[in-house]
Amino acid sequence: MNMHKVIVRCLEGLIAIWGVVTIVFIVSRLLGDPAVLMLPPGATAAQLAELREKLGLHGSLLSQYVDFMRAVIRGDFGSSFQFDRPALSVVLDRLPATLSLAFLALGIGLFGGMLAGTVAAVNQGSFAGGLLMMLALLGQATPAFWLGVLLIMILSVKLQWLPVGGYGHWQSFILPAITLACFTSASIARLLRSSMLETLTEDFVRTARAKGLRPGRILIWHVGKNSVLPVLTMAGILTGELLGGAAVTESVFSWPGVGRLIVQSIQAKDFPVVQAGVAIIAATFIAVNILVDCLYVVIDPRVGR
Repeated sequence: MNMHKVIVRCLEGLIAIWGVVTIVFIVSRLLGDPAVLMLPPGATAAQLAELREKLGLHGSLLSQYVDFMRAVIRGDFGSSFQFDRPALSVVLDRLPATLSLAFLALGIGLFGGMLAGTVAAVNQGSFAGGLLMMLALLGQATPAFWLGVLLIMILSVKLQWLPVGGYGHWQSFILPAITLACFTSASIARLLRSSMLETLTEDFVRTARAKGLRPGRILIWHVGKNSVLPVLTMAGILTGELLGGAAVTESVFSWPGVGRLIVQSIQAKDFPVVQAGVAIIAATFIAVNILVDCLYVVIDPRVGR
């Protein structure tokens, strides 16, 4: 991928972030007057006017949007009403917890999914291959919140091997990471198996076998290399699901991440934090997908031509 294409992808990412922020702005206004929603029942007209002025709600919807976007460009999403400080700093404080959990789960999911998918493809039609695909289908169908509660009941409450929740110690990562990695590994296993089965029928694989190359070399350098591109695409998509969908898992395990923060802020009608959180998650997801596009070229230079 040349520099021109990288710049184009970055511009597309900025447009996507603008679209996400715009949608959040519109939705927050469609729910009603934010000042009325935030203040308790019985608030005086003076209190409503003061809060509207603070939120920039004194003008038309178009002028509010223009002022809002100008502030967002400066990194100003307003002040959080729960924490009485800039909303962006509140989100950034929670971001490391979400990123560490999401990428740990992604790593576990990639390793487990690629291993299971490879074994299932090599052993197509066998009991082991069928069992792995059945487990993968089960993993895709299992709700994350149910799996998280089940793991807590067995490994934390009954056996007392791992902490119920919290953040900070390495043991606290195990249960939420496994919960998030379950769907990821299952999806990647099924996709990689299908991709490898298709690649195994290609002419270049038959040629490699005819040349007498070792099966392991053929599997890794011929089949694996040409089957991994769909997995990279899936990994980029799943990263967004791990970042956004981690809200349920973070709530189950009392994980102090951005997903749980957004849920709490929606309940508290803290719209500046909601807007900042959604924007940061969208930006992270887009950055990961741009990185995936660049990795395409490393694996297969023909993609960048």
